[in-house]
Amino acid sequence: MRNAISGDLEFIERINNSVLTGFVHSTFKNTINIHCNENGELFTIASSQIDNGPNTLVINSASLEELNIDVNDVVYVKSKMLHISNKLAISTNQAEKWAGILPEYPANTENISRNLKRMIEYIDIHGKAGGMKKKVAAPSLFDIEMSRMLEERTKLLLNELLSNRMTSALHHAVSLIGLGPGLTPSGDDYLVGLFTIINLRNSPFYSHQSFCGEVLQKAKTLTNEISYMALKKASIGQVRESIIHLVHSILNGEEDDLYLSLNKVLNIGSSSGTDIALGLVSGLKANLKVGGQL
Repeated sequence: MRNAISGDLEFIERINNSVLTGFVHSTFKNTINIHCNENGELFTIASSQIDNGPNTLVINSASLEELNIDVNDVVYVKSKMLHISNKLAISTNQAEKWAGILPEYPANTENISRNLKRMIEYIDIHGKAGGMKKKVAAPSLFDIEMSRMLEERTKLLLNELLSNRMTSALHHAVSLIGLGPGLTPSGDDYLVGLFTIINLRNSPFYSHQSFCGEVLQKAKTLTNEISYMALKKASIGQVRESIIHLVHSILNGEEDDLYLSLNKVLNIGSSSGTDIALGLVSGLKANLKVGGQL
């Protein structure tokens, strides 16, 4: 038996109410993804190396490879414990319940302007290349073309959003889905960051929340299930704890807070964290431009 350290509040409640059955969808070193029969969503068992997130339960194990969990293993709840076949039982009795809530967009945006400049400079130096950020050292023709497409499509998307041409913006956002390298393609990760900013209460773009849902409606067949789930949750403002901390730091934090939070996001995946961060940057730039502060 393993104890959960922390977990998404709704995930823990689902276990406590015995409303989860399914099967193992995919396994990695630090995550096990479960397909839930009840709502069709993916739920994640994560090692202690991973931060809290939507539909995620973090357990006291540094790696999940030793558990020998296989794809299609049966998942069920019994006696308020989550079971994966006869291989793993997880208790949530001592788990800290986590609910990710994005901060409100402030009326005074001077701190955002300062931190956004710092963030752009830091990503330029320390961000991981290969997705939204171009490779400088010996890029292949494929890398060059992919970078060109990502840059072109994100610029078109932001231009249409700023001009309030939402039908055209939808077209360009959909063109990013599934585009780029990685388990979660770069275009998807960028949209996760952008959706996060659109969902900030009181922000200039908050009235365009429905745009995120419209993009999501087109996404199901254009990307893989893991990436789709990240987009689905981000479309309603539900993202990983590290991303929420970074947004807090940009809006309200000092320089040291910003760099600490930004580093944690940049370390997500190979280039995923950088792609998400650049999506945040684009969304914040758009908010400042619409608000007349940029």
